[in-house]
Amino acid sequence: MSSNGAIPHHPARRNSLKVCSMGSAGAPIPPQARRYGVAQSPRLQVLIVSASSRHGDNARASKRLSCQLLGCSSPFTLNCLGVLSPVAHRARLAAYQEVMSDIDRKRDESTETLVIPAQYRKAKKLSWAGRFYDVLDIEDREERWLLYKLDAVLVTFMSAGYFLKYLDQTNVNSAFVSGMKEDLGMYQNQLTTAITMWTVGYALGQIPSNLLLTRVSPRWWIPFLELVWGLCTLFSYKIKTYQGLYAVRFFVGLAEAGFYPGAQYILGSFYKPHELGKRAVFFHTFAGVGTLCSSALQAATYSGLRGVHGLSGWQWLFVIDAVITLPIAVAGFVFLPPLPGQREANKGTFWLSTREWTIIDRRIAEIGRAPANQMTWARFKKIALGWHIYVLPVLYILWNNSGNASSIMPLWLKSFNTVNTGTGLRYTVPQINHYVMPIQGVYIITAWFFGWTSDSLLRGRRWVWPAFTTILNASVCLALANLPLYKHIKAHFVLYYLTQVTGGMSGLLFSWANEICSADNEERALVIGLMNDLAYVVQAIVPNFTWKQTNYPKASIGLYYSTGLSLTFFFWIFLTLYLHKRDQKRAQYAAEVTTVSPDSESIEKEVLPELPEQGSEWGRMAREVS
Repeated sequence: MSSNGAIPHHPARRNSLKVCSMGSAGAPIPPQARRYGVAQSPRLQVLIVSASSRHGDNARASKRLSCQLLGCSSPFTLNCLGVLSPVAHRARLAAYQEVMSDIDRKRDESTETLVIPAQYRKAKKLSWAGRFYDVLDIEDREERWLLYKLDAVLVTFMSAGYFLKYLDQTNVNSAFVSGMKEDLGMYQNQLTTAITMWTVGYALGQIPSNLLLTRVSPRWWIPFLELVWGLCTLFSYKIKTYQGLYAVRFFVGLAEAGFYPGAQYILGSFYKPHELGKRAVFFHTFAGVGTLCSSALQAATYSGLRGVHGLSGWQWLFVIDAVITLPIAVAGFVFLPPLPGQREANKGTFWLSTREWTIIDRRIAEIGRAPANQMTWARFKKIALGWHIYVLPVLYILWNNSGNASSIMPLWLKSFNTVNTGTGLRYTVPQINHYVMPIQGVYIITAWFFGWTSDSLLRGRRWVWPAFTTILNASVCLALANLPLYKHIKAHFVLYYLTQVTGGMSGLLFSWANEICSADNEERALVIGLMNDLAYVVQAIVPNFTWKQTNYPKASIGLYYSTGLSLTFFFWIFLTLYLHKRDQKRAQYAAEVTTVSPDSESIEKEVLPELPEQGSEWGRMAREVS
């Protein structure tokens, strides 16, 4: 033992030594540390471990820093500490810990920035105020003001446009139960066929429209679509036969095709993961508002305008819908901006400055969302061989086609007037239009809850609520299929009101797709278009066999069909999650292999100058070595 009580290190015992780590005496030496020698003093409990076990490819810098700070000329002379005083040990240990924590911080920053690809990083953790409105968590005043403006224009316009789209899409159902059935002689499957014709047009237009948006500014394309479907809706009041209705509904569907997938693609081009879900869901719920207002509007026109200027109530509904639609289309030409990367070819809007476009570009780069790029054969081949364009559209097909049970309720209520139900209940047309309204109310409230919690509490985990609601939907459909049609009336009402709890998942599924396909702009546009398109292709064909008008209001086949789709959707969610996690691990591994970390010299130059100038022996030795 030396004169100061320290135990000198013996070379023969190099690999059998134990170390004391701040009170945890006796811990085994890490294998990476044994090569370089470890000094110990039971009295002082000093830990000297090569940082290779903690800092990976920065090990050389960490070893040199350890030697310098602890007064050693090389890693193999660390045993010199055995003869140093307790005061010197404590001073050097404090300095060592400070520098190591600094290297830890720098390494963590390097890992977050380089090793984990941007598109796979976890969504930002929000404060309680930010969970309600995430803009409140933005510290930069310019960025916060930018988000206020984007919300005021993009979210407001998309919500208003989708409200009108759904108003014009579903008004045919309200018109059907308000006199159009009798006026046009639609006593067989004509309503289903009319809806199918709209769906065919809708399916044909989506993919070309979404791909066109990668090259043409939304400022010109989206309002043009709104003008077309508004005019077609206006012409609907003049039709005299159900064959004419088929033609008009086809062109309404063709024009409306580009709006919803285009809106989801546009929102995904401006917002981060912790911002996107709630906005995608919020604007999607205006479909429910459109359906809600269509029922209320039809009830009002049926009662107040029927017979005015010789028009039926259902004809006035088409006129009023068109009058509301056309001004919103004109506003789109004024306010909608081009997409990031398009402003060079398409003039920007007056409400976004050059500085704000710079902030937008930075925000999108931070999450790894690629801008528009030239399509090449190699990129096309990569997209075609990937799983995104196959798995994600099936995911949406399963969801989209499993939620049709809500369509039964108005026809079930109307059947009380034509069938001897034994209940003595009868419902007027205004009552039918009003009683179905809570379906959309439940849908809107639950969708907002799911969207906000997906961004905040769940931090971008898009799969949780779809998995929950699809099991609920399967249970509701099974219950409706097995309940006697005209018994347990209150139970029927409750179940019908629950049929659209799953309706709010569309925004979350598209947010998920935007995030999964972040690295390729054209793939993202294509996948979003395919998801909505193929879902409606299936909807154009299958309802003719599973949701026949003649099977209403019981519709047992359709209910069992929806149950099967809901259960399949549940398992498909976890398949998608597995594939996405697999891609994340592969991308992270590739980034770890290719990442060029700062070399040891640069780290030493960054860290060592921050050490306090001290006149003690350890400071002098460290400076001499460096």
